[in-house]
Amino acid sequence: MAQMAEAVTGSLIGLEDAAREQVSRRAEFDRLVERYHKQAYNIAYRMTGNHADAEDLTQEAFVRAFRFFGNYRRDWPFDNWLYKIMSNLFVDDLRRRPKAHVQSLDQPLDLSGSGEVYLEIPDSGSNPERLIMSHELDERIQRALNGLPNDFRMTVILADIEGLSYEEISAAMKCSLGTVRSRLHRGRKLLRAKIAAFEGDGLPTAASLH
Repeated sequence: MAQMAEAVTGSLIGLEDAAREQVSRRAEFDRLVERYHKQAYNIAYRMTGNHADAEDLTQEAFVRAFRFFGNYRRDWPFDNWLYKIMSNLFVDDLRRRPKAHVQSLDQPLDLSGSGEVYLEIPDSGSNPERLIMSHELDERIQRALNGLPNDFRMTVILADIEGLSYEEISAAMKCSLGTVRSRLHRGRKLLRAKIAAFEGDGLPTAASLH
């Protein structure tokens, strides 16, 4: 009888410890949500291009993060881990959509034996990262971002808007440093060309509408 009582007591203590740990973990996660929610939404909006999808992506990313919060390494920045989850969710959603074709421009084009050819855009004009930092992220720039291939857009967003290092982007997007540099270089060229085209068309900016 005494052994049974000890066993029951031990089980209750274990349940109490588990409950306290769960409450502590939830409190920690809630603090992280409060700290990074706005930043995560901004990233989601730059990825999706509209508020409704950005809200859905942000919410889904935090739900996924909470589900796997036990696997989160505390020595790794939470925002990097969250961006990794968000990037995976965004790309997975694109692949599920009908007629959606996700293709990385890091890969050479197959021109029937004529050799490896990569898509390139002439490098002209000012740096896009300076445009992003010195101009309001208005409709024109958002449209330019929306026109980038998915991998390029996320790389440009993480590097030039969020200020992540190459190493942090590499970890978040599961690619090599060389791939990060390549995507960022080409993404900036594409973004520069699209912004220049919009300016040539005389598209209004958000600032000019006020």
